[in-house]
Amino acid sequence: MLTDRIEADYLLETPIDPRRAAEIIAGEQSSGTFVAVPGETPELKERSAARVTALEILEEAVPRRSLPSARGEWDGERITRARLTLSWPLATLGPSLPNLVATVAGNLFELASVSGLGLLDIRMPQAFAEAYPGPRFGVAGTRRLAGVAGRPLIGTIIKPSVGLDAEATAALVAELCAAGIDFIKDDELQADGPNCPFDERVRAVMRAIDTQADRTGKKAMFAFNLTGDLDQMRRRHDTLLAHGATCLMASLNSVGLVGMIELGRFSQLPIHAHRNGWGYLSRHPLLGWSYVAWQKLWRLAGADHVHVNGLQNKFSEPDESVIASARACLAPMFDNKPCTVMPVFSSGQSVRQVHATHAALQSTDLIVTAGGGIVAHPDGPAAGVRAMREAWDAAIAGIPLVDHARRHPELRRALEIAA
Repeated sequence: MLTDRIEADYLLETPIDPRRAAEIIAGEQSSGTFVAVPGETPELKERSAARVTALEILEEAVPRRSLPSARGEWDGERITRARLTLSWPLATLGPSLPNLVATVAGNLFELASVSGLGLLDIRMPQAFAEAYPGPRFGVAGTRRLAGVAGRPLIGTIIKPSVGLDAEATAALVAELCAAGIDFIKDDELQADGPNCPFDERVRAVMRAIDTQADRTGKKAMFAFNLTGDLDQMRRRHDTLLAHGATCLMASLNSVGLVGMIELGRFSQLPIHAHRNGWGYLSRHPLLGWSYVAWQKLWRLAGADHVHVNGLQNKFSEPDESVIASARACLAPMFDNKPCTVMPVFSSGQSVRQVHATHAALQSTDLIVTAGGGIVAHPDGPAAGVRAMREAWDAAIAGIPLVDHARRHPELRRALEIAA
């Protein structure tokens, strides 16, 4: 276990000698600059400079580059890809997530010697676990509040994403709760506009949830989108507490790392972290972040659930990447502070992805949020909830989906439209 250094792994593509490129990156991101300076003594370098811990050459080729190199440094005949590991002394920046990001993902991407750079992973020493709360609820706390054990939380998104007023939203919530749904969330586009103000939506939705809970003893978890500036998020959080809500949602890339850290510190509710905007950090394989590295920041800041996309999704991410992301959410970060969180499967999910998801993840610790996959069921949203539950029951029991559908009409009808 790391005790006094931070490590980061990169996929590096460079038109120059990769060893030279690695040293340039290490210098730029620690004590060095573009020329030698008098104060950078050997003793200072030993104490404070980033180190090239490992460099593994992966391939030499002439692919199309992701980034242009300046000043003619690429001769067009040789380009190298390598896996690079750098490390920094903790004493340089201290256990600070914002400064960690500036260190491991700062001015590296602009360097002329780099034609491709992807941050693959980050490893932090124990001091970070002591400095940040991490998830307050995580898997166990979420299951306790939702009253769900031994299977995934079956969830959906309010659809249409925007356009419903508070009372229409509550009416849909009442129908979903009557069907026994576990989890519902605002779409990330639904905020605090005059057509559906946050406070009105909370009052109406929680009234519907509490009415059903009084009848059945089961209280659905609703993630209200409180994304905003810090003062707005504090006020909206307190509104949720006053109305007995059990979850909130924030858009990570919108509130930013510091916003998320502060939300994690004051929140008394599970934080459902939405990753909208993830594509601009990851779409090109030779530029940006890997999810394995990125999600560690948000978990440590306080997220309890984090989106990972879904199998056969409506976006560009391959299934292997989705499963790797979900497994990363469930992998411990520190020996004495696991910081494990619920992966959230979404984006075009239906009953047809259930068996493959269960087989690949080998865990039921997840939330599945099927929007159209539940709300667009031909017999209504309640039938959509039952169909999704039946699909997961079959997957967990090892029963083929088609066989189970013969005895469950809601699932059979869902398969008809999901073909």
